[in-house]
Amino acid sequence: MTTTPLHYLIVPGWQGSPEEHWQSHWQRVLPSASRVEQADWLTPEREAWVAELGRAIAAAPAEVVLIAHSLGCITVAHWAAQADARALARVRGALLVAPADVERPNCPQALQGFAPISRQLLPFPSLLIGSSNDAAASAERAGELAEQWGSGWVILPQAGHINVKSGHRTWEQGFAWLYRLQERIECAARRQA
Repeated sequence: MTTTPLHYLIVPGWQGSPEEHWQSHWQRVLPSASRVEQADWLTPEREAWVAELGRAIAAAPAEVVLIAHSLGCITVAHWAAQADARALARVRGALLVAPADVERPNCPQALQGFAPISRQLLPFPSLLIGSSNDAAASAERAGELAEQWGSGWVILPQAGHINVKSGHRTWEQGFAWLYRLQERIECAARRQA
């Protein structure tokens, strides 16, 4: 892992991440971690969610690695598209897990305000983890988002929405993807040096 001090910022999706969700487990076990606390988890509003993410990044005690799930991934993309260079410099990378396709025909009404999805390249290393049977985003759609954002990507077989309902509570296997992201971060840092 990297030797530079990092803070892991958990970015939950719609309805938040309950105590038994892997994001909550990771927040407890990673050496320096906190989460974005949205004012309204049930009826998300894009501008408010993006602003709160920005505040959390600015308040973090060190440069951050974002660990986003579902609608949190879309929030990261929206934030990155409008953040200034100083704010963007605080983000070392992003792990984007099971992004929610808020443009899909059967998208819940509560999420539709996050459409259209930002197509801008993310200005930091990122790795997207999708699933072959995620109702929130098909494998093909997850791959399209990854390509548009400039993310590396992996599609896990039959992993559902990679949440509590699909059996992902501690998701220890996910740390392998976090480690791979951190390798990408280190490679990017070496290229810039």
